[in-house]
Amino acid sequence: MVKEFSLGLGLALLIFLGFQGFNVAPIFFFGILGYFLFRLLSKQSLGSSGRFTTYSVSNQMPEVEFADIGGQDTAKNELIEALDFVRKVDKIKRLGIRPLKGIMLSGPPGTGKTLLAKAAARYTDSAFISASGSEFIEMYAGVGAKRIRELFKKVKSGAKKMNKSSGIIFIDEIDILGGKRGQHSSHLEYDQTLNQLLVELDGMSIDDQVNVLVVGATNRIDILDEALLRPGRFDRIVKVNLPDKAGRQKILEIHTKNKPLAPGVDLEQIAKETFRFSGAHLESLANEAAIIAMRQQSEVVKQKHFKEAIDKVMMGEKLNRRPSEEELERIAYHETGHALLAEKVKPGSVSNITITSRGEALGYVRHNPEDDHYLQTVDYLQGQIAVCIAGAIAEENILGNRSTGATNDFQKATDLAKKIIFSGMSNLGVVSKAELSSDKIHQQIVEIIGLQEEKVKKIITQNEEIMSRIVVDLLQEESMEGQEFRSRFGIETSKIV
Repeated sequence: MVKEFSLGLGLALLIFLGFQGFNVAPIFFFGILGYFLFRLLSKQSLGSSGRFTTYSVSNQMPEVEFADIGGQDTAKNELIEALDFVRKVDKIKRLGIRPLKGIMLSGPPGTGKTLLAKAAARYTDSAFISASGSEFIEMYAGVGAKRIRELFKKVKSGAKKMNKSSGIIFIDEIDILGGKRGQHSSHLEYDQTLNQLLVELDGMSIDDQVNVLVVGATNRIDILDEALLRPGRFDRIVKVNLPDKAGRQKILEIHTKNKPLAPGVDLEQIAKETFRFSGAHLESLANEAAIIAMRQQSEVVKQKHFKEAIDKVMMGEKLNRRPSEEELERIAYHETGHALLAEKVKPGSVSNITITSRGEALGYVRHNPEDDHYLQTVDYLQGQIAVCIAGAIAEENILGNRSTGATNDFQKATDLAKKIIFSGMSNLGVVSKAELSSDKIHQQIVEIIGLQEEKVKKIITQNEEIMSRIVVDLLQEESMEGQEFRSRFGIETSKIV
């Protein structure tokens, strides 16, 4: 109403001045220019409008519960313990306990940090509002700080409207605004935004009408400012790691509840074959298996659909390109070399061998670790180096030369050799990474890989006949299951030396 009255008054004044003989064109021009500048600045959230107004507190509780999140029992238990302080305010007041102000969820992408934050809101019956760290940073000074203030105001006002005593603010990718201060010399917008967040955290009290809990999520906790993580601000750091085998099986059970599974589907075996898969990977795996089943016009999702889905999630979709017969033979020998050495290093570890092009790989061997490894011995690392270089050695011994297909294998072997060196397991003993010269590192890498090359050459030479038979079958069938590989050539592979 005020805007309309002001606009009408301004137009009337311009008409009056025009009738009095004044040149109103410059006034009209600068007025229009000022209006557009005001609108532009408003869109950058310098006023009350703009992108920030899209934040709102939902009137409905998030549908996610802790029971819907699998593979994170340790993180859930630690988070629930912290959230009980929010639910039992009267009890913590009697005991003189300072309320938790912030909880930091730290872990790799796709492990369920956002789901945990939503489940926390439902568990505590709190008003919930979410934001991303990137939404607080603009080129204009003061914008991020203003948005932080408005975020806390919105969650408090939203909680009051919903008759709730607590609110949860979830900030995803908090490392964008919470990085170490002083790193951005161009302007202080990052530092001002972080300072405002620290001020808001310090201003929170147990006697507030609405108790606010800030939940942050990051996969780069190492770059966060120390002031943000000190006690009294983000009091708890909850590790949300990649799930173990039992956790992966639980996640698969959750994501296959709404899918018709064939009687022969073994989720435990699938969990075993998906080492280092995150929750997001496993959800995608279940979805891709159902898509493959639909594509093959199957009424149920079978074990073979999950097998193919694992390959697709790991390597990508099958490609239309087909190498020449000569290249296919080389690829078959290369992958057979990998599989042969894998069985030598750890019997039963090969899950699948294929020469079908998928993603960036012309062929590959998928391994099946029986147990998750958290510590690696020098024997294990040396064995992995042998597996990496076995493809190139097989090409050289049988076909006469190597190819560029082993480039990634050599890079992995080099990384494993460096791990041996920097873990103090090489001939150099315990060393300082910073003080070791590049020439010395290169010399040790050549020595470590060279030792494994001699062992691999001996194994390949003694088992060329076995490899040739495997290659013939691969060229005809394009893939071979690990169990079939072991049952068909079990007598010979058991004699690998």
